[in-house]
Amino acid sequence: TGQDISVKLDPGSGEVTVDILKNVVEEVTDEVTEVSLADALALDPSAKLGEMVATETLPHSSGRIAAQTAKQVVMQRLREAERELVYEEYKDRVGEVFAVRIQRVEPRVVVVDMGRGEAVMPHSEQMPNERYRQGQRMKVLLQTVERSPMGTEIIVSRTDKNLLKRLFEMEVPEIYNGAVEIVTIAREAGFRSKVGVRARQDGVDPIGSCVGLRGVRIQNIVNELGGERVDLIRWDPNEVAYVANALSPAEVTSIRLDESANTAYMAVPDKQISLAIGKEGQNARLAAKLTGRRIDIQGEGAIIEAGGNFY
Repeated sequence: TGQDISVKLDPGSGEVTVDILKNVVEEVTDEVTEVSLADALALDPSAKLGEMVATETLPHSSGRIAAQTAKQVVMQRLREAERELVYEEYKDRVGEVFAVRIQRVEPRVVVVDMGRGEAVMPHSEQMPNERYRQGQRMKVLLQTVERSPMGTEIIVSRTDKNLLKRLFEMEVPEIYNGAVEIVTIAREAGFRSKVGVRARQDGVDPIGSCVGLRGVRIQNIVNELGGERVDLIRWDPNEVAYVANALSPAEVTSIRLDESANTAYMAVPDKQISLAIGKEGQNARLAAKLTGRRIDIQGEGAIIEAGGNFY
């Protein structure tokens, strides 16, 4: 009791050596933990003051329980080291896209293989129109990396709007190098998204750059997202024009902005009302998210009769 013990394991032979270590001092005050310099030099000619030297070897014959305990301690330390490596690997990569493989599908979560570690995709981060199966490959956004009592907890997402942004950066060189900028994104994952883009370099067409030759670029993104429809909206410094663009593909004939109520009152041709509103109000809802305004859509005749200041 109270002694310093050194245990060495030979990985080749499996032989275990147990030594008692003592601190080399000029004057011994505690014989259990200290040894004089003269005695230490007799044991190890290279011994120096302040160092630890092995003074004697203990007979070793570990029983089953002792061996099992040692194994559990070693395995626990290995798991802790692995968890720390996983945390260090991913802590600074939040917001990046990873190509992963589904390891197993559980009732409320999907567990994916990130390479060095496992990540969890909760039900709230899963696409409602997708069905996941073991071995399936897909791209996900790394959302959070946190330490927990159970180890490093990695959360990935398929519904985050930043996943759409990163996919555009991967597919469109003009976005990656800064010639085209994604200004805003409104997304209802799995169904439809609206992306506001603008050119930051003269002579660059932001919509054409994102669509690509024969639509190849945008189609790759749509395929990765399981057929999710992506509308590209030309951003305009004139807010009136941008709000009108956001309601695409419906044509806006007139628009009035009420700044006090943060509302855009928009007139569309009577035959395009259903197109402007969209299925279950989706088009209007996404336009509102994209612009940060409430959208009030009426038929052209109804708004003109109501009067007001239009643009």
